Amino acid sequence: MRIASFHTRVVRARYRRPFVISSGTSPDLVSLVVEVRTADGASGFGEASPMTAYTGETLAGLGAAVTEHVAPALVGRDPRDLAGAHAAMDAAIRGQHLAKAALDLALHDLAARDAGWPAHLLLGGGRVTAEVPTTWVVGLGTLDEMAEEAARYAAAGFRHVKLKGGEDPALDVELVAAVRKAVPESVELSLDANEGYAPGDAARAVGRLADAGLDLVEQPLPRWDLEGMAALRARGAVRVMADESVQSAHDALEVVRRGAADVLNIKILKVGGLYRARQIAALAQTAGLAVKIGTMPELGVATLAAAHLSAALPHATVPPDLVGPLLVEEEPLAPAAFAGTPGTGLVELPLAPGLGHGLEGTAG
Repeated sequence: MRIASFHTRVVRARYRRPFVISSGTSPDLVSLVVEVRTADGASGFGEASPMTAYTGETLAGLGAAVTEHVAPALVGRDPRDLAGAHAAMDAAIRGQHLAKAALDLALHDLAARDAGWPAHLLLGGGRVTAEVPTTWVVGLGTLDEMAEEAARYAAAGFRHVKLKGGEDPALDVELVAAVRKAVPESVELSLDANEGYAPGDAARAVGRLADAGLDLVEQPLPRWDLEGMAALRARGAVRVMADESVQSAHDALEVVRRGAADVLNIKILKVGGLYRARQIAALAQTAGLAVKIGTMPELGVATLAAAHLSAALPHATVPPDLVGPLLVEEEPLAPAAFAGTPGTGLVELPLAPGLGHGLEGTAG
C-alpha cells in the first residue's frame, strides 16, 4: 500500500455565537480537510483548523505548507509507517505542526480503516466500545451570559465546565463564584486564562479563584514563565494545567523538569498530530502527571481524533474538549457522531474502522 495522491478543501462553519478568548475573536470555525489516497483507492481524512490568534498560523499558510511541502514528502510511502512519515515531514519543513497534524490524522484514519479497527484501538485503548465525557467550554461574554450557559450544560449532564477568562482577574473571581453557585457541587470547574495574568497578580488571583470554588486553572501565565507556573503549583490552591507552554515533546519535558504543571493539555493539532501527542502523553504518564486532550476547537474529523485518543489513555482524567461540532450552527463533517452529546455530555465513539466520520470520496 503506497500513498498516491492527496486532496484538500476548505470547510467553514458559523459559530452559534462568536467564539471569544482573551487573545481574539472568531466568528467562523474554518478548517482545511485533507484526504490521503493510496494507489489501490483506499483513503483517510485529516483536518486542521488554524486559530491565528492562538497558533499564529493562517489558513493560506497552512494550505501552502500542506500542498507544497508536507504532503509531497509522503507520496510513495507506506501510510502505515507513521514514524517514518513524521521523519519525512520534519525533513521537508521545520515546524508547521498544524499541516503535519492534518496529514497525521489522515494516515491514522487510513491505517485504522486498513486494520478494520476503530482508531482508539489502534492508539492502544483496550475498550471495544467507549463513551467519552466532554468538557463544555464557555467563551468570553458577560457574567450573566456565561453563568447561564454553564448552568444549562451542567444540567444537561456535562460534569466538567471550562470558563474562558484572563482579561481581568477580579472579574474571573466573580465569574467563578457565580458559576459555582449555579452548578451542582459535583461539576468540576476550570478557568482558562490563555496566558492573560500578569506575573505579579497571578498568585493572588489564583488564591481567590480557589476560594471561589475553582478546581483547575489553565495557563494563567505566559507560555515562557515556567518558573511562575511552578510557583503557582507549589502553592497548592488549585491544580495548574499547561497548554500554550506545551507546543512539542521538548516543551513538555521542560514543563516536567521545572515542576510547572499538574496536568498537560495536549492539543493534537498544536503538537503535530496523534503520533506526537502520544509521545507527550507517555512522558506525562512517566512523570505522574494527568493529561487532558484539548481542541482549539475543530470540526468533526479532528474532534473525533481527540475523542479516540482520550479514550485510549488511562491518565486522561480531565475530560477532553470535544465541543467544536456543538459550537457551530451546522457540523459539516461528522454530524451523526455528536448528535446526542448536547443532552448527555458524552461522545459515543463510532465503532466503524478509522476515525468514524463517514467521509468518502475525494475531498477536493
